[in-house]
Amino acid sequence: MAEPVLPMPFPLSISKVSRMRNQALILLCIVVFGVIGTCHGGSLRKKYYKKTCPNAEEIIKTATEKHVANDPTLPARFLRMHFHDCFVRGCDGSVLLNSTTNNSAEKDAIPNLTLAGFDVIDDIKAEVEKKCPNVVSCADVLALAARDAVSFKFQRPLWEVLTGRRDGRVSRVSEALANLPSPFSNFTTLVRNFANQGLNVHDLVVLSGGHTIGVGHCNAFSNRLYNFTGRGDQDPSLNPTYAAFLKTQCRNLTDNTTFVPMDPGSVFTFDNNYYVTVKQNKGLFQSDAALLTNKGSRNIVNELVDPKKFFTEFAQSMKRMGAINVLTGNEGEIRKKCFVVN
Repeated sequence: MAEPVLPMPFPLSISKVSRMRNQALILLCIVVFGVIGTCHGGSLRKKYYKKTCPNAEEIIKTATEKHVANDPTLPARFLRMHFHDCFVRGCDGSVLLNSTTNNSAEKDAIPNLTLAGFDVIDDIKAEVEKKCPNVVSCADVLALAARDAVSFKFQRPLWEVLTGRRDGRVSRVSEALANLPSPFSNFTTLVRNFANQGLNVHDLVVLSGGHTIGVGHCNAFSNRLYNFTGRGDQDPSLNPTYAAFLKTQCRNLTDNTTFVPMDPGSVFTFDNNYYVTVKQNKGLFQSDAALLTNKGSRNIVNELVDPKKFFTEFAQSMKRMGAINVLTGNEGEIRKKCFVVN
């Protein structure tokens, strides 16, 4: 999922059993109901708003494209925001909620301080509210806006977004800190993060491809340049020429304002160049470099150098990610304004 997202064997047998059970449940939902999501309480499906708000998806698409035309940074921002939403309490729009006097929300967690575009999501939601008040969830608005923003230059949807999500009422800074993958993570930690969400190594490598657009702030990787092991050294796995360039941009460890493209030469272009970059040992974050430290994930990186393969697999992994722990049926609520609990 965008900066720093930014996708088996599992370390514990109990995790494997739990994951297999969850996958079997999801498969049953798909086979029996032709949908994806939770079996109890309802499910995600195509054209969920067909009767209640027939033009919902078109309204969201039009509003999203209007904003993207004026701000090419939005695709990366929305993709990352959607990712960060889904990895904490599922895809329930909880990342959009503001903190209150009595609660620090996900927005205020350190990994989310560089999220941007909340005001645009609010504007898109307001456009839907004009036509269909209290019908379309903020969670669905974010999921659709992320897809439509990234797809804008292609003039066709890059992945399918099933709808029917409802909005969560809970947003905690502690849960964001506990569940969001870190740009400093090694392979084992990343696998665990994704497995906790019902995603596998293949999803880990594929969804990491979202780093083909967007930027990374220096403090998310400057340790690789100046103090990798705590001895003032450089990460030996980082391409030396690329490291030298990064040092011209990020002058020291404490720089927390400068940012650089996550995929050099492809900051606004959604493509599979990220994998070419990773193979050249130019992955910006330690979490990018980690994909080469395991034979299985390294093989997937090699496969995704094929653009056709990447776009196909990215669509499938995004669909799976978009169904993580969704609230459906009578669960949650439909928020009129995305930043406050009704």
